[in-house]
Amino acid sequence: PCQRRRAFHSDCPWRINSRRDTAQTVMLTTFRTAVVTKDSRTILFMATLRLFAHVREAAGTGRDEVPGATVDQVLATAVDRYGAAFADQLQICRVWLNGEPVTGSEPVADGDEVAVLPPVSGG
Repeated sequence: PCQRRRAFHSDCPWRINSRRDTAQTVMLTTFRTAVVTKDSRTILFMATLRLFAHVREAAGTGRDEVPGATVDQVLATAVDRYGAAFADQLQICRVWLNGEPVTGSEPVADGDEVAVLPPVSGG
């Protein structure tokens, strides 16, 4: 084998394939996460919606990708998807964005995590 690391890595087919796979994954992720509205002026990013306890039971899932520019838009889209039972449960829950409690007007960026946490008790 050659003593130069670059020449060694360029000769390894698994190394080249790994780079190609990474580039394709990034490209797919980039295209998957943006949704353009009908007027083609607004781009809504996809947030990961995390649901816990009875909210998860009302929605039927614990995780979903939901479009929205703000936390309120993400939650409104979720209410449209999951119905009245989910909306009733949502009224008593706290909402967190990337691990921090937020109000509904907070902007959501691509890949952010919006978590809906029901009240808990214990000691």
